[in-house]
Amino acid sequence: MLLEAPVRELGPVDYLPLKQAVEAVKAEAWFADQIRQQSFEQHRQTQSLVMLFSTAWPDPVIEKRSGWDYFAEPANTLIDSIIANNYPPGGRIIRAMAARLTAGGRIARHRDVHPSFAAAHRIHVPLVTNPDCDFVIRGLSHNLKEGQAYEVSNLDYHAVTNLGSDRTHFIFDYTLQ
Repeated sequence: MLLEAPVRELGPVDYLPLKQAVEAVKAEAWFADQIRQQSFEQHRQTQSLVMLFSTAWPDPVIEKRSGWDYFAEPANTLIDSIIANNYPPGGRIIRAMAARLTAGGRIARHRDVHPSFAAAHRIHVPLVTNPDCDFVIRGLSHNLKEGQAYEVSNLDYHAVTNLGSDRTHFIFDYTLQ
């Protein structure tokens, strides 16, 4: 969704149950579902645990993917809390995942162009991050803090450079359509 500001702070969240569930997942699971890496060039340097995914629009067919089995309960609790505190009820989650950008990794400058992104709120919750990970939107650098929720303007050009340790965000898309 295109926002007035590049990043909208949604405030602190109880993220520790989800962080612990994600950290408990075995290393090989991060490579089992490559839908994002194969579909989007800019995500080739990332690893994902995809919980929900849809490419269809405007009538999305939402697939439960491998991440669902690992952390659906704490993820859904976190999602419900963020929506209750920041958005109108009655929408649906069309994508949800844990995404890791390893130390030294980059996500090239891009815009999210799928038509669903014009209607969906893109929410990031940093689960593990570091001060040397820069999320750049509209040319402005943002260091998204662990345990905070943010909505990002993903129709704007954005990029990420991680010069520190591995960084993991929980990301989901919420739409009222």
